[in-house]
Amino acid sequence: METGTIDIIKSSGEKVKFSLEKLKNSLKRTGADQKTVNQIIDKVRDELYQGISTKEIYNRAFALLKKKKSYLASKYKLKKAIYELGPTGFPFERFIGAILKYSGYDVEFNKILQGQCVTHEIDVMAHKNYETTVIECKFHSVQGLNCNVKIPLYIHSRYNDIKAHWHINAKKTPLNSKGWVVTNTRFTADALKYGNCINLYLLSWDYPENDGLKDRIDRLGLYPITVSTLLTKREKQFLLSRDVVLCRMLVGDTFYLDHLGISEIRKEKILKEIKMLCNL
Repeated sequence: METGTIDIIKSSGEKVKFSLEKLKNSLKRTGADQKTVNQIIDKVRDELYQGISTKEIYNRAFALLKKKKSYLASKYKLKKAIYELGPTGFPFERFIGAILKYSGYDVEFNKILQGQCVTHEIDVMAHKNYETTVIECKFHSVQGLNCNVKIPLYIHSRYNDIKAHWHINAKKTPLNSKGWVVTNTRFTADALKYGNCINLYLLSWDYPENDGLKDRIDRLGLYPITVSTLLTKREKQFLLSRDVVLCRMLVGDTFYLDHLGISEIRKEKILKEIKMLCNL
């Protein structure tokens, strides 16, 4: 099978290179077997036309994967599904909290903490093994909006104000504490440099390497409800409004699907997809 790059002509007439290898790797990351990946690549290549966009190519690959194995298509659209947790950052905070909870943390949301100078509303507080983690979540609903150095600078100053108060009030001081910044996009080079310099933990879509957000989701099977290919947008928004942010939450309690009036046949398909996706 041909790999590498191919030329595509944009609607403007500009010729650009498209990486078949990159598309192939994105399909392989879903767990699709080699035969399925090769069939999709061949089909997509045969259907290219002048003026096609990169987005359309990936959408076509997604449609073909969904037709073959819908639960793998859910993995393929993971990044888009994270954006669909918006437009506000509230569901993303719940999603991050849910990931930490399944990793053994006790989690609190929107906690008001007193600093030495002012009070601070903390998105997520997590406790584990006598350690308290103070987490600020930065959600972007538009792709390409990365977190620059101003974000860790701001978060670090808030965290230091809280720690200063803890130091003065020894009885309220955790034995150990950490400050985190979590985003669904990426950090700029300066943001990473500063965060690492002052020991602020940074978690983004693909950072730290091999332990970023996408890696943790795949490893733990903690997929957001927005990743489902069988639920409608309205149904996903209903579930998010009830703090059902993880697919696996529906397996333990199908009441919400009943409340939505979903038929038994369709409910069975949805639960089957979720179980295969989350390895339950």
